[in-house]
Amino acid sequence: MPDDLNLSNLKPAQARKDRKRIGRGLGSGKGRYSGRGLKGQKSRSGSHKMRPGFEGGQNPLYMRLGKQRGPYSKDAMPMGPHRTSTQPVNVAALEERFEAGAEVTPETLVEKGLVRNTRVDVKLLGQGDLSKKLSITVHAASGSAREKVEAAGGSLTLLREPKERRPKRKPQGTAPPEAEAEAEETAEPEEAGAEAEDTEPEPEEGEES
Repeated sequence: MPDDLNLSNLKPAQARKDRKRIGRGLGSGKGRYSGRGLKGQKSRSGSHKMRPGFEGGQNPLYMRLGKQRGPYSKDAMPMGPHRTSTQPVNVAALEERFEAGAEVTPETLVEKGLVRNTRVDVKLLGQGDLSKKLSITVHAASGSAREKVEAAGGSLTLLREPKERRPKRKPQGTAPPEAEAEAEETAEPEEAGAEAEDTEPEPEEGEES
């Protein structure tokens, strides 16, 4: 930098680079078609004002997904953008960062640096050992984590109740227990009637049959 600054030697700290001008002759590198190629929708004016997700008029992806089989069905594990995410925290980290009798919440986990923020649900996992009595409030917890917290004398409160999973489809040919009970009840009177028919008194001698 010169010692004497004046209008003749002023310049920005970082040199500016002029943008490449299009449509200024073949020698410029962006002449003739100006980088748009030949024909087609994207070579026309106003072609870059299409809404997100527009696929040129064909059935778009977000409408095709509901009609496909596979991992996008309702009883399958969600994948990609449809998957819900959680922040995992192990009981070993609680043993290291918290004192006995402390209250563990998503806010205190942020203060201890175990999770990044409170916008994503926190799930407690059971890796490691826990010997301290803690009062824990999180969004979800695994079965092993719950056992270790209760074994240490602590309490676990869930901010989101777990969803009840629907039972899997029963294989064909197996009747439900209610139907089996009804079948047994209807079969008992028939068997009793059959036994009564078998035990009819035989006619005595001298009586006409």
